[in-house]
Amino acid sequence: MTGTFPNISISTERLVLRPLDEDDVPALAEMMNDEQVGAWTDVPQPFSEEQARGWITRYAPTEREAGRGLDFAVTEFLTQRLVGIVQLAKTDWHVRSTELSYIIAPWARGEGYASEAALATAQWLFTDQKFERIELRTAADNTASQQVAQKIGCISEGVLRNACIAHVRAEDGTWSDVRTDFIVWSLLPEDLDGAGDQLADADGFTTYSDWN
Repeated sequence: MTGTFPNISISTERLVLRPLDEDDVPALAEMMNDEQVGAWTDVPQPFSEEQARGWITRYAPTEREAGRGLDFAVTEFLTQRLVGIVQLAKTDWHVRSTELSYIIAPWARGEGYASEAALATAQWLFTDQKFERIELRTAADNTASQQVAQKIGCISEGVLRNACIAHVRAEDGTWSDVRTDFIVWSLLPEDLDGAGDQLADADGFTTYSDWN
């Protein structure tokens, strides 16, 4: 059984999560060239605007249409500025499970945007899409990502030893791979009880279908 995520927008008190569009190319490229993004993700470094355009116009639509996942642009409600990305991947429509990840622009970190966006996405998945499980994987040394998982109510299920490749940049600017562990987290519908303080209440977000 395979499904497809709809093109929708999710609004919270401070954020709008919407499909990526070509106007996001410069901001997406700038965000992906951050050193923390290079360290904890497999995003190519350096990351060009042409690669950002390919992500927006080819990769993200293909993943959604194939039923594998969904990419959200996370933007500030007031300024409409791109502050991050929330990505759903490895979706299993029979099990009603998907893997969630997030990237926040360096200038927007420390504002709680990652947890607000992730929690709104989880609420939408569990209510509108009737999903039963969300999985997160965080590198063992990526404490900021682990704090987001904890903040939205995720439960740590264990460690995948030596399963993650992180990256270290040398003084000459070159990157090298280092192996580390993955911490696996899960979020079930019942885990959201008490995590809703991030939003006003369970109705603290609105979805708009067929954004494009």
